[in-house]
Amino acid sequence: MDSWGFENERRCVECVHIGPVELRSGSRVRLRPRGRADIMDMVLAGKTAIVEAIEQDFEGRIYLAVAVDDDPGRDLGMLRQPGHRFFFQMEEIEPLS
Repeated sequence: MDSWGFENERRCVECVHIGPVELRSGSRVRLRPRGRADIMDMVLAGKTAIVEAIEQDFEGRIYLAVAVDDDPGRDLGMLRQPGHRFFFQMEEIEPLS
């Protein structure tokens, strides 16, 4: 069995801090994409979501995988299905209480 692959190139992280707020899987956030490079950035800006996972890539960058609240396929995002799970960097996330 080959041990190389995308799943082996990233690690799950238990929690991260944005200011004094600790974020974990299940935390509620507001999305603030910075790139505005494509339509998805514009569509998701200001939406609320739940953190599904916190992952770190091979180069040490942290990403929050989220499922958007008003996505009709949100349950698929929580099951890690493509198209309903979105990745954001920490500076693109606003923690909610």
